[in-house]
Amino acid sequence: MKGKVFIDTNVFIYLYSDDEPEKKTLAIKQLENNQCLTSTQALNELSNVFTRKWKLSAQDVENVISEISQVCEIKLLDVDTVKKALKIHDEYGYSYYDCLMLSSALQNKCEFIFSEDMQDGQKIEDLEIINIFKFQ
Repeated sequence: MKGKVFIDTNVFIYLYSDDEPEKKTLAIKQLENNQCLTSTQALNELSNVFTRKWKLSAQDVENVISEISQVCEIKLLDVDTVKKALKIHDEYGYSYYDCLMLSSALQNKCEFIFSEDMQDGQKIEDLEIINIFKFQ
């Protein structure tokens, strides 16, 4: 599958984790083979995991963010993103933070969002949720 893809935080976590090498390999492959976007929200969530749970230094996290920004276009959240996220939350019941990801993906005209946290195969408007790790 090739296309314009929004990347959720969990894909980046597998990218830098050595705990599940199959998922790491799959994450790398998907980033290499798609036009990838993500949001500042994903970078914030990733920074939180890396500093709090993984105990990485701020410099190490900054290096990770620099690497990600070389393979993914980083999009800012705005008021319209927030309003759309609230509508998605009301209609689909996902957590507000997942809805921000969905809203940003829709706002940036992505065909797919790669996420392990949402319902694989569900379509929200013109966006399809894909769990790239489903068949692992």
